[in-house]
Amino acid sequence: MSTYTKFQDFLKQELSDIQSAGLYKNERIIVSPQSAAIRVGKGQEVLNFCANNYLGLSDNKELIEAAKEALDSRGYGMSSVRFICGTQDLHKELEASISKFFGTEDAILYAACFDANGGVFEPLLSDQDAIISDSLNHASIIDGVRLCKAVRYRYANADMADLEKQLQQAQAQRFRVIVTDGVFSMDGNVAPLDKIRELADKYDAMIMVDESHSAGVVGHTGRGTSELYNMIGKIEIITGTLGKAFGGAIGGFTTGKKEIIDILRQRSRPYLFSNSIPPMIAAAGIKMFEMIDRSNELQDKLHDNTAYFVEKLKAAGFDIKPTQSAICAVMLYDAKLSQDMATKLQEEGIYVTGFYYPVVPKDQARIRVQISAAHEKEHLDKCIAAFTKVGKALGVIK
Repeated sequence: MSTYTKFQDFLKQELSDIQSAGLYKNERIIVSPQSAAIRVGKGQEVLNFCANNYLGLSDNKELIEAAKEALDSRGYGMSSVRFICGTQDLHKELEASISKFFGTEDAILYAACFDANGGVFEPLLSDQDAIISDSLNHASIIDGVRLCKAVRYRYANADMADLEKQLQQAQAQRFRVIVTDGVFSMDGNVAPLDKIRELADKYDAMIMVDESHSAGVVGHTGRGTSELYNMIGKIEIITGTLGKAFGGAIGGFTTGKKEIIDILRQRSRPYLFSNSIPPMIAAAGIKMFEMIDRSNELQDKLHDNTAYFVEKLKAAGFDIKPTQSAICAVMLYDAKLSQDMATKLQEEGIYVTGFYYPVVPKDQARIRVQISAAHEKEHLDKCIAAFTKVGKALGVIK
């Protein structure tokens, strides 16, 4: 028996165990552009309530035209990393747009925010330093921290007493960075950045915030948690993505203090060893920031949609995590129930996904509903009616 045959048997058993536990993840096929209404499988039309398409820009005509124009004028791809021959004027212009939007000093682009988070810690911190990380931070932050030799501390989600305790212990190190998601993607709650800043100042620490689920969403103009707490320009490091509210394609970034960004350009491995993002992505990103500067219509509509939906679902009797974002976590607790409910909702024309361990803690299964500015009131009402019907049928609500 070959080594792979033995390994193959092991993997087959692992996959069988996943399926038996009701935890196997099936990919459902979309055969249309990403939008409020999409076509899946063989053409069934459903309303999409599980995309990160917060501002409804994934199929926006202005962004598509900007991308098409860049294809004609700048080509398809760069075939290089930035410091060799992978930097176009579009990349620099997009970085300047990101800095302007967040009120920071400089910005650096990555292929994805996973790369931004994976490449931010190791170039900046050594075993003499400390990272104090929220327990519910995204997997990309966790992986980035693992790649760094800094001493690691962990505090309970948004628990300022625990954060202070960890900061006290971290006084033994040279430099300290508190790391948090702006919006925690599975719950929808916002990090208490004002209180984090107070503790950071008290205990001589810097702050890094991943604004992936909050940029474009949180704050009156969508500038994230630093806008919500009136701290624009006061956060040392911000990471984020172009792949959610900002058009939904691909591309990540780190923005913040000039010297930090400059060191990342010199030493951040995902930046140094990955191709530049395609010109059409950069061009669409530039256009997107122009649109956001031009009008606050999309943010206003998103906020109104979210408030309406959450109020109606709570009134129907659903158990919903407190949210300050466009994420509405409908708690079901049982993994199989979350899958069954998602399946039945799709039969009602509502496209959502059940989340369960290991994506969320055991016995914390849920359906994460994500609201978009692309949703009209009739979309929201249809979703609310479907949740109510299926929730009653499955005994989730009375």
